[in-house]
Amino acid sequence: MDDTTIENTPHEQPEEEFFEEQPRENWFDRNLQGDKFIWMVIVALAAISVLVVYSATGTIAYKNQQGSTHYLMKHSILVFTSLIAIWITHRIDYRYYSRLSRVALLLSVPLLIVSWQFGPKINEASRWITIPIINQSFQPSDLAKLALLATLASMLAKRQRSIDDFKDAIMPILFWVGVICGLIGLTDISSALLLFVTCLVLMFIGRVPINYLILLVVVGFISISASLYMGQRAGTFRSRIAAKYNSKEIPFQAQQSYIAIATGGITGVGAGNSVQRNFLPNPYSDFIFAIIIEEYGLLGGMVVLVLYLVLLYRGMMVMANSRRPFGGILSAGLVFSIVIQALINMAVSVGLVPITGMPMPLLSMGGTSLLFTGMALGIVLSISRGEVDEDIDRIGKVAKTGNVKRKPA
Repeated sequence: MDDTTIENTPHEQPEEEFFEEQPRENWFDRNLQGDKFIWMVIVALAAISVLVVYSATGTIAYKNQQGSTHYLMKHSILVFTSLIAIWITHRIDYRYYSRLSRVALLLSVPLLIVSWQFGPKINEASRWITIPIINQSFQPSDLAKLALLATLASMLAKRQRSIDDFKDAIMPILFWVGVICGLIGLTDISSALLLFVTCLVLMFIGRVPINYLILLVVVGFISISASLYMGQRAGTFRSRIAAKYNSKEIPFQAQQSYIAIATGGITGVGAGNSVQRNFLPNPYSDFIFAIIIEEYGLLGGMVVLVLYLVLLYRGMMVMANSRRPFGGILSAGLVFSIVIQALINMAVSVGLVPITGMPMPLLSMGGTSLLFTGMALGIVLSISRGEVDEDIDRIGKVAKTGNVKRKPA
């Protein structure tokens, strides 16, 4: 081989030339991985949340003799914490959550019972546990919902080849759905119903036969009926249904929400100019969508609606592109539960459904709900990354074959 041939070989290419040809990743590509559209929706909703909650808490800040920025700073810290939770969870291989979900599910059962029996009662419901030392409230139902959806996705994924086996595949699913929905329903019927519908959708996606889906409906009916009988919200549940469908008188919250929406019109009254925040109960959580329309008009409401629909679409795309059943089913369940809760919140504000008391995910002021919504979205982003952890694959092969092969040093 002559000298000319040696010089033209790719192995002898100058180092500077080689590195110049490689694509350069910026900071965002290295640290914010996964579906870029989901990231954009998250950032947009977080920014809207800070603006609207700041406006909606003006009255409560005055009543509680707090500074005008007190609740702004508090909510901004919570939003930032949820963004950190998204970033951390999206960096972890999503298959680890299959293992963690079982532990979280077992832990959530006693926590739900403790909050029901011994938690501080707010609005006739004991949904919270106060964490000692830091003196912060924690809502176990948020942990239970995330754990149940992850466990259900794991069960369905592992039993795809024997999904019609009632004893091994269906019974554990029916048991956990009935137990968790029933325990949540003791203090929060709306959240229990939403979680049950999400589980039903997951089982449909997981190719569960129709006769078992009907059986799940029966189990859900029994479980939620028992929680109505034994729990704290039966009277509130019946009164809200009656006020919506059997009464000619519009509830006070609904009246104020309708006024806010009518005042907003097409373009709204402007940021920070809401009047109904002074009259509307919980304008920063349950009825935050009414404040959005009052200040930013129907155009602002449409922007929020489109953001959630984009989130739903991209979540379904993540499901379609997932290489493993667990990732696809889990992505569908988490995104569906978030978006449907947001749509229910909107429907309450415009009077399409009875008042539920559900906050709007990522927008309403709250601690536990923001944190666990962030974790759920982080898991969806982890699935969208499609990252494969070689150690997990190696462990799985060892479990199946019994052969231990160590990586070369």
